[in-house]
Amino acid sequence: MSGLVYGTAGQRLDVYRPGTASEASPVVLLWHGRGPDERDVLAPLARAAACLGITCFVPDWRPDAPDGGRTHLRESALFVREHASDFGGDTERIVLAGWSLGGKAAVAAALDPGALDGWRPRAVVGIAGGYTRPEPLTGRAPLDDLTGLGQLPPALPVRLIHGTADPVVDAGQSRRLRTALEQRGWPASLHEPDTDHAGVIMTEFDPAHGRCRPSLADHAVRGGTLTVQLLARAADFAPDRHS
Repeated sequence: MSGLVYGTAGQRLDVYRPGTASEASPVVLLWHGRGPDERDVLAPLARAAACLGITCFVPDWRPDAPDGGRTHLRESALFVREHASDFGGDTERIVLAGWSLGGKAAVAAALDPGALDGWRPRAVVGIAGGYTRPEPLTGRAPLDDLTGLGQLPPALPVRLIHGTADPVVDAGQSRRLRTALEQRGWPASLHEPDTDHAGVIMTEFDPAHGRCRPSLADHAVRGGTLTVQLLARAADFAPDRHS
């Protein structure tokens, strides 16, 4: 289901649903990166997640908006919380995930409940994110929140994935985040497939169009498949449950 309007600004989102399910499915809200309105870039990942039995919501949002996209991110989370069950999703099993800038925002939401009006997801998946600079939801860098002296909310699982050949965001940022999370007592994991910034979401960058497109390159298929598996694990969901 594509092009559903959410929020006050008329932004749109796509919903990828499992083919069949005997019970409510886990839900993933998946935020794209810095390019404005690039929900299509995450289509390969979302389709693969749906094949594992996940209901996946992929909204457009605009980092170039006056507030950096904060309103769009918040409204997309509210839409999923209020309407996931309308699409067969389990509102008690919502995973928040994001790629690149979207991943940074997802991690920030885990660290600061006020970012999404007190709501917190079941788990967070950060995909090729950079965590040393401010993000749009809180205006702070996630690593600053972790390494500071401020009190953190109760821990929730954070799964990270970052390609070792990423030329856009150094994988060292995800390593630093995992270490900082563990030092604060948060359950965290990091996977580092042999792929790049685009490959980790099953795509490749097309310089002619200035955006990512689906890729069947071996490294992108392997990296993207691992990302999808992490989404499923984050939802505490066994892919063979409906087989």
